[in-house]
Amino acid sequence: MTRKVLAETRYLRLVDDDGWTFVERANARAVVVIVPLTAERRLLFVEQYRVPLGRNVIEFPAGLVGDEAGREKEALIDAARRELLEETGFEAATLSLVSTSATSPGLTNELVRFVLASDLTKIGKGGGTPAEDIRVHEVALREARAWLTEREHQGTLLAAKVFAGLYFAHEAWGPG
Repeated sequence: MTRKVLAETRYLRLVDDDGWTFVERANARAVVVIVPLTAERRLLFVEQYRVPLGRNVIEFPAGLVGDEAGREKEALIDAARRELLEETGFEAATLSLVSTSATSPGLTNELVRFVLASDLTKIGKGGGTPAEDIRVHEVALREARAWLTEREHQGTLLAAKVFAGLYFAHEAWGPG
């Protein structure tokens, strides 16, 4: 096996492994995707502009694990808790890891960890870091699919991880 780094930036690395070229994260150990449900059975989605797509994208709150100085060994659940609060302003009393999934196995070795979050309390404003402009949407679990379809028809892109998150939400909490 011959592994060669073709290019590297602060965040990404382009690798050739015996003729297979792919991307990996240079600055993080993992990615967490949080599927949060309020006591009123409302899912929290986030919307933000994504430069590679040139459009707004609806996603579940998510973030990198181990990407910040001093947090290189951060636990997955701790990262999920931090990202949920940062992006939505909600804190979760209950967080549970439900899946580890490949995002795009022909392009990257990145794995995402899906975490269900419940027993939520609003304690902050959310919106992300100063460099982010995140809008939070609270949508009834039973209306989520219709709401997402409407947003898509309006021109907003939907991250594929949203549909995996909906599956895990329905498996854990029922259809609404």
